[in-house]
Amino acid sequence: MQFQITNIQFDCYLEEDGWNESDRICTEEKLSEEYTGQIWEADDGDDLIEEITAATGWCITSIDYRIILK
Repeated sequence: MQFQITNIQFDCYLEEDGWNESDRICTEEKLSEEYTGQIWEADDGDDLIEEITAATGWCITSIDYRIILK
């Protein structure tokens, strides 16, 4: 099935030197902007989350999508 991301939020939290709250927020916002609107191929909603997590390396805290009917 094809899914179009309508809204997505990532959990970009790292405990590394030089990584601060501003970096985290900026990264979360940029990822959200980049992935909103994208179309993904997946078996179901759970598979969609796994695909995006694997592609980005970040956990998803919230996702909304629509299924594209052919």
